[in-house]
Amino acid sequence: MMAGIWAVIPAAGRGTRFGGEVPKQYLRVGGQLLLEHTLAALFAHDAVLGAVLAISANDPDWPGWTSFAGRPLLTCTGGATRAESVLAGLNALPDDVRADDFVLVHDAARPNLALADLAQLLERGRNDPVGAILAAPVRDTLKRAGDDGGIDGTEPRERLWRAFTPQLFRRLHLQRALEGAAGAGIEVTDEAMAMERQGLRPLLIEGAEDNFKITTPADLARFEFVLAQRGR
Repeated sequence: MMAGIWAVIPAAGRGTRFGGEVPKQYLRVGGQLLLEHTLAALFAHDAVLGAVLAISANDPDWPGWTSFAGRPLLTCTGGATRAESVLAGLNALPDDVRADDFVLVHDAARPNLALADLAQLLERGRNDPVGAILAAPVRDTLKRAGDDGGIDGTEPRERLWRAFTPQLFRRLHLQRALEGAAGAGIEVTDEAMAMERQGLRPLLIEGAEDNFKITTPADLARFEFVLAQRGR
């Protein structure tokens, strides 16, 4: 039987790219908050014991949940950046989560995580000495733009991947990596980047292309369509 694992969900962002007064994780889609869909996808795996959500200070939209799907939900105050929020979440994990235990980090606005992908990440990632992330190979042709908007060249894509979440690392390793990046004044855009700065090489695990993040209203419409198709 697979050992249990905790998740950290950075959810302190205000979603400035999305627009609107309500942060995107609290928008309703298919009769539920977007965050509910994300939690349901994460808790679909029996090994996920609970989650810590890093939310903004005095968050007026937080529903006040203390559990979800029969498992505990903890909250802490997140930071101004994703990395600060993840670090706060790691520090707020229960005392019985040990320094060398693996922890999942998942985007609050990534609701379409497939259970099969999560299972593969947990199985293969915990057998890797560093950890792993879900990702997908770049399939489109990539162009390098000039300052005037014209094409300066075509970039090779053979070894390029798009990074998704969840990302899976040992608690203490990730804490130290995030603290190291912050100390160097570097804003990391995902947890793997912090680990890479330590000279470590996380495993890439290919997941479904539709594990997309809700960033724009068009993304939300796409997820509404996914839910409608799923309900047929």
